[in-house]
Amino acid sequence: MTLLFDPQPPVLASTSDGHDYPVRRLFCIGRNYADHAKEMGVEVDREAPFYFTKWAETIMPSGPIAYPPMTGNYHYEAELVVAIGKGGRDIPADQATAHIYGYATGLDMTRRDLQLEARGKGRPWDAGKNVEQSSPLGIIHPISETGELTAGAIFLTVNGVIRQQADLRDLIHSVPELIAFLSRAYRLEPGDLIYTGTPAGVGAVVPGDEIVVSIDGLTDIKVTIAPAAHD
Repeated sequence: MTLLFDPQPPVLASTSDGHDYPVRRLFCIGRNYADHAKEMGVEVDREAPFYFTKWAETIMPSGPIAYPPMTGNYHYEAELVVAIGKGGRDIPADQATAHIYGYATGLDMTRRDLQLEARGKGRPWDAGKNVEQSSPLGIIHPISETGELTAGAIFLTVNGVIRQQADLRDLIHSVPELIAFLSRAYRLEPGDLIYTGTPAGVGAVVPGDEIVVSIDGLTDIKVTIAPAAHD
């Protein structure tokens, strides 16, 4: 067999114990903090999680990320990210922790104007969410190092000013519930990441702004918004 072109190399995330974590898929949970759902003008769905997916290649480490095209309203969303280390289908919530490799800080950057336009027309959110460099990810800390994260401060600053601040205990659907839910729809596999939702306080950034996401017990993710790329 002769390949027509070279395949893309795997997307690798760094871990605190010195390993590379191959990223497979991103599952992003929406409306998982009540105050954020309220600020977005939608009802809180406590019956089942709401989610969308993103490409693995949207993952970026700390550093500069380019302001994307086709938007004038690029928003930050701070997130706790769960890294799956053991696959499974129909995982009971009380066994979900055994499938977690670790946790990281993360950002779900969003072209908010395109997202809201799509939402208003009843269309998918891909143009608003699934964007190059839109999923900055901090260093993944194994659960053996952190323990199960069920509480702890999560906050985001822009140029040193706090814009988002909450506690992980405020999640509407807990991490075990999210794993159980997603594993009913898909077989979860090692390399899958779950972005668990963002607190209230989302807002726009412009080139030159520095964003820092902090979660108790984890390494910060720090990004600077760079000018739009033209290549």
